[in-house]
Amino acid sequence: MKLSLLLLAPAVLAAPQHFSLFATFLAPTKTAPGAIAVSFAALDPDVRLNEEPAPRLKLDAAQRVLLDKQPPAPTRVAAFDPETAQYLDTKLPVTFPVALAPGAPKGDHTVKATVTYFYCSKREGWCRKGSADVDVPVTVP
Repeated sequence: MKLSLLLLAPAVLAAPQHFSLFATFLAPTKTAPGAIAVSFAALDPDVRLNEEPAPRLKLDAAQRVLLDKQPPAPTRVAAFDPETAQYLDTKLPVTFPVALAPGAPKGDHTVKATVTYFYCSKREGWCRKGSADVDVPVTVP
């Protein structure tokens, strides 16, 4: 009996997952710079993705395919409250500007990145920081 309880313990202790994320690369065009578009799907209908502080993307330091073109993150962030927070529309992806790195090898690549975001539950009265690792398929022409 002890063995079965130990096997169940990690599942019980795992933090709840509130969002599923999916990332795609938007290649640069003559009229638009390159970007990574991240779609957020709420797994709990009560949670909302905060507008401020805005989601941030961090590219894996080991990758040599993309350059981060995001403006610097703000040094100070106002406290957020589920009663006053503004939320992003998760029907639209959040885009993060990137550029192809000079000398990036041609072909298909998978770029690893981490997305950090804040979200709230107005019903339960809490806000949290979340992060998720994403794999971004990138084709270098």
